[in-house]
Amino acid sequence: MNDREDLDRLRERIMQSPAYQLAHEDPAFLTHDDLRPLRLQMEFLKPEHALREQGIASTVVVFGSARIPAPEQAVGCGSPADTAAASRPRPHRHAHLYDEARRFARIVSTRFQQQGRRDFVIMTGGGPGIMEAANRGAFEAGARSIGLNITLPHEQAPNPYLTPELAFRFHYFALRKMHFLLRAKALVAFPGGYGTLDELFEVLTLVQTGKMPRIPIVLVGRAFWQRAVDFQYLADEGFISAQDTALFTLADRAEEIVSALTAFYQGRPPGTDAAPS
Repeated sequence: MNDREDLDRLRERIMQSPAYQLAHEDPAFLTHDDLRPLRLQMEFLKPEHALREQGIASTVVVFGSARIPAPEQAVGCGSPADTAAASRPRPHRHAHLYDEARRFARIVSTRFQQQGRRDFVIMTGGGPGIMEAANRGAFEAGARSIGLNITLPHEQAPNPYLTPELAFRFHYFALRKMHFLLRAKALVAFPGGYGTLDELFEVLTLVQTGKMPRIPIVLVGRAFWQRAVDFQYLADEGFISAQDTALFTLADRAEEIVSALTAFYQGRPPGTDAAPS
């Protein structure tokens, strides 16, 4: 046991032991149930520090399905009314909205990210489909954009148009939702499934209940939204009030979305506080 090599081996075993690891470098320790509050705090703080460092003053959040492809990937999809479109997978029938999301993001990014200004920065879930379209529009404008990706059973890879310094990955949906809204000055929701509906109704609930100031909420794709959610029926049945149906605007084209945002902020500076309490 006095042999120098034996002592070195013993020391090496000690240094390789999980117990000897620094606490913040020990993955097994950090995943303990009673450390969940710490993980939640870190997941809030990491993106927050980066967004501050990058000078992100305000955002426009774009929600929408990951399943809607770019038109060039949906051969023959055309418009929703086309005969050819009827034979395509249903999300492909909405492929024209990929271009609308892309054009909208390009317009907004060009307008508000000139001369170092970082207002109304496009923020998405960072994945494919409509999210990719919005990040792509900002990318083509030479502007920054943000992606809040999340780990899922079927891993969702980030789309390639995100600004690398503003591409984040989350474990907790709750923290991801919080970051969607902390700097949000507008929400633009394209057609989507459970995830899109969940995110949209969370914002509508926060605005309806006064937990966050009102922001423009634009639902893109009139035909989809009028069938997917019968808001007027909810009002007629008394489950929401008549004024709740005025919390959002319907649109079909990028220019209509821009007009809705412009009308809302007419005489109201972009810096108006719209963070949830």
